[in-house]
Amino acid sequence: MIPYFTGLGIGLVASGSSIILLLVLAAPFIARKVKLNTANKFKRRLFKQNHGLLLQQLISQKTDFGERMIISLLDLEKATNNFDRTREAGGGGHGVLYKGILDLQVVAIKKSKIVVQREIDDFINEVAILSQINHQNVVKLIGCCLEREVPLLVYEFISNGTLDHHLHIEGPMSLSWDDRTRIALEVARALSYLHSAASMPIYHRDIKSSNILLDDNLTANVSDFGASRYIPIDKTGVTTAVQRTIGYLDPMYYYTGGLTDKSDVLSFGVLLVELLTRKKSCMYRSGGDGVGLISHLISLLAEGNLDELIDPQVTEEGDGEVQELAMLAAMCINLKGEERPTMREVEMKLENLRASISVAPDAAATRRYDRGQTGSVCMPTEGVVVEASRQYTMEEEILLSARYPR
Repeated sequence: MIPYFTGLGIGLVASGSSIILLLVLAAPFIARKVKLNTANKFKRRLFKQNHGLLLQQLISQKTDFGERMIISLLDLEKATNNFDRTREAGGGGHGVLYKGILDLQVVAIKKSKIVVQREIDDFINEVAILSQINHQNVVKLIGCCLEREVPLLVYEFISNGTLDHHLHIEGPMSLSWDDRTRIALEVARALSYLHSAASMPIYHRDIKSSNILLDDNLTANVSDFGASRYIPIDKTGVTTAVQRTIGYLDPMYYYTGGLTDKSDVLSFGVLLVELLTRKKSCMYRSGGDGVGLISHLISLLAEGNLDELIDPQVTEEGDGEVQELAMLAAMCINLKGEERPTMREVEMKLENLRASISVAPDAAATRRYDRGQTGSVCMPTEGVVVEASRQYTMEEEILLSARYPR
């Protein structure tokens, strides 16, 4: 007969072994549950934080966003196969763009690479601005996910890449002259709407060819509103931290931080030069003198010798409208902001130019492009070379100072 205490000991050991075995078997499930609970708490905290920032921004702008536009992280993970690398559709230094399927719709999901307050602020700002914009030439915001440190933005998917990609492909042929002028008009319409037709004026601050998306029909869609700013109607300008894209930057904005609608006008003028020449302003230097693209174009325009710089395809396909567009670009890139046209005026001039392109061929023949022809957009050319020289100096100052922190 086994002594009582010996039996008790055996029972305790057996029970202890069973408990330990159960704990060992259950450990992974417990750990997974704890990890899941921790992750859910973290997501809820981020949602609360980002939702609060978004609500604060929306309330201050009196924007009706709607909870319907808030998308769960789980839905976006399903839409992108957990953000699989094969779903990447583009991106830059700050973030990655993913292509996904959400509710049977193809979408683009913008995900930041870095976690800093500025990125969070820019994403929240973009949501607030795009939620009140409804324009056929502005990329459409579908919703946002607030369950990550930097919110995810969900847009309609624009299938055909950027204007920058189409302009700067290798080979002699790029977008047709007709497409280039139409795209210019579409971008002008979008900016004119932002400046004067939105419920509160909006300045984009980062107009450039890589921020113009093209769909299958090559229709332009202005994108990337992270740097954009609302401007109260009773104010003509606001001082902000400078958003810099060298080559498109308004020198006056760079030095003063004073933001006006004319800063977007200058950036648009540089875009027109890019459409005319297929050259990037930030990279172009002419000959031994190292003259910048803008200065070179203005000098050639004053001399009536645009052929030297204009894309040969444009010279071949265009007509008198080539010089008209160059003159309009020169007006937009005037160093004096107050002398630049408004985007509404630019839009109207481009509409007139587009109308002249569509006239009958025999009528167009009487307006054949010729050196020294002034076109229908009036701009005095006296002193243009001096102005170009000053423009070049300021371009050099910006390029040099951009290498150092301000």
